[in-house]
Amino acid sequence: MSITIKDVAKKANVSISTVSRVINGSKPVSEDIKKRVFEVIEELGYSPNPVARNLVMKKSKLIGVMIPDISSTFVGELLNAVEEIAKTYGYDIILCNSYGELKQEIRYFELFKSKQVEGIIFITRKINEIHKDIIKALNLPIVMINRDGSELDVLSVSIDQAKACYDMTNYLVTLGHTDIALIRTGDDHESFGVDQVKGYRNALEENKIEFNPARVFEGYFSLEETYKIVDSLIKEGDKPSAIFAASDEMAVGAINAIVDNGLSVPEDISVAGSYDSRISRIYRPKITTIKHPIYDIGAIAVRLIIKKINGQEPKDKLIIMPYEIIIRDSTKRI
Repeated sequence: MSITIKDVAKKANVSISTVSRVINGSKPVSEDIKKRVFEVIEELGYSPNPVARNLVMKKSKLIGVMIPDISSTFVGELLNAVEEIAKTYGYDIILCNSYGELKQEIRYFELFKSKQVEGIIFITRKINEIHKDIIKALNLPIVMINRDGSELDVLSVSIDQAKACYDMTNYLVTLGHTDIALIRTGDDHESFGVDQVKGYRNALEENKIEFNPARVFEGYFSLEETYKIVDSLIKEGDKPSAIFAASDEMAVGAINAIVDNGLSVPEDISVAGSYDSRISRIYRPKITTIKHPIYDIGAIAVRLIIKKINGQEPKDKLIIMPYEIIIRDSTKRI
């Protein structure tokens, strides 16, 4: 028969509420009583039920993490940081893979609610009006990764997408490229895609190169979708001299399409990516990319949630992280 808090209270000659206060540290208890209660707990081998305790304390010690693609190397590296830092604060994570589908995202928000998570780290491919309603109703600390969360009135951690895309495009121009295709991760309906085009366009126009909207494509973080785009361009005889894919997986898709069509990277087409995830370093040719501080982004996301949980309001809702252009073997001067 398992030992209950009632047994501890009886043996220690105190009330059940006193035992609860000693265990939870919720209210002051004299040192003598505290010592007596702990001695009885040890003697009887009592172990508090963590679920019941969390319900009383209104703390689940859980953080929900929703991602669109668990196979992404960027996501994998980010999760390492999120889990590691969460553990240092005594929190566990509930991980949900939405596949970028709105229906799944709605379902997982409900799951987070039922599990009483104390905060959510949310990565999505596209913001929808439904997200705004759900997030407002949840009334939880939420941090978005790599996008400006102001449209949802949540915290966010990101690099400056517009400036980073400007710098990468400008680098390709310095190599002599004037026909550069941008394969972005978003579209015109959300800030992610808009910022990428803004930086790309500004770099072209400042270098007296006409911006051509037909050279902007939507890859939505997909290697397969990017492959189709590049394969089609080559087969139609419309290949650019350089491709800037706004994620490393998309850059791999572009390179695969180029090679499968009998061409070479960077001899025939230069390719650049973004994130500096592990795949950019192990793929051949090694991919020129924008280095995001992936571990730091995940760590800061967790710390922002912990701050909110503890009643501290972060100074800034959008945390802008530094980035770096990493030059490797997939780009060359023409």
